[in-house]
Amino acid sequence: MGTSTAAARTTGKYNNRAFWEGIWRMNGNSIVLFAIIAWVLYGSQPPVGAPADAVVTFFAGHRTRILIAVVLSGLNVLNLMWFAATLRTVLVDAGQDGWGAAATASSAAVGALFLLLLAVSAGLAYSIAGSGNSTIAAGLNDLTWALVVLSSFPRAMLVMSGSFGFWRAGLISSRLFGACVALVVLGVLGGTTWVSGGFWAPDGAYSRLVWPVLGIVWVAVFNRVLSRSPATRAAW
Repeated sequence: MGTSTAAARTTGKYNNRAFWEGIWRMNGNSIVLFAIIAWVLYGSQPPVGAPADAVVTFFAGHRTRILIAVVLSGLNVLNLMWFAATLRTVLVDAGQDGWGAAATASSAAVGALFLLLLAVSAGLAYSIAGSGNSTIAAGLNDLTWALVVLSSFPRAMLVMSGSFGFWRAGLISSRLFGACVALVVLGVLGGTTWVSGGFWAPDGAYSRLVWPVLGIVWVAVFNRVLSRSPATRAAW
């Protein structure tokens, strides 16, 4: 009786290693979905140097919506951790341990910066913006944009580690690899967006829209690559 029960648990649908392998290899879909929902909910944050009144109006006036977006974004940080863990597993299986370690390190750095950014945004919406400290609120608003810019470097490293590792392992074509190399360069350039205004400002279109969208597209593409990559062993 005990033996048959143990065998059923080992071979059951949800205790099957292949089932969990498939779940984690499709985790990139969750990153894309959560990112879109959180972005729509969060709304358009005041730019760098915005008047203190505008900052207070945004964070205090949309408190509930912003906090919901922060929760979803926090969950998406977990999705990113799982996605990077899956990348590392596939890379290690393919003999690319160094690139797998780079994926782990870069995703940890991205997650840390994003959590700090979310903590500042949540603090502004929860109490700081409505406490009457408008000068502090304006300064913290500028800090969030600086964190967005600085996160470009580990984001570019994550793209690089996955792309180079998969190419070395023969899991992606040379054409896709070339596009990924261009994306890495564009990602690093995202860390230089310190112009005082316009397209190349911390709150400009490149930092706020272009680079994040390109990163989401990369996640979606590599999620598809992961789902098609053969598993030499079950890591979950």
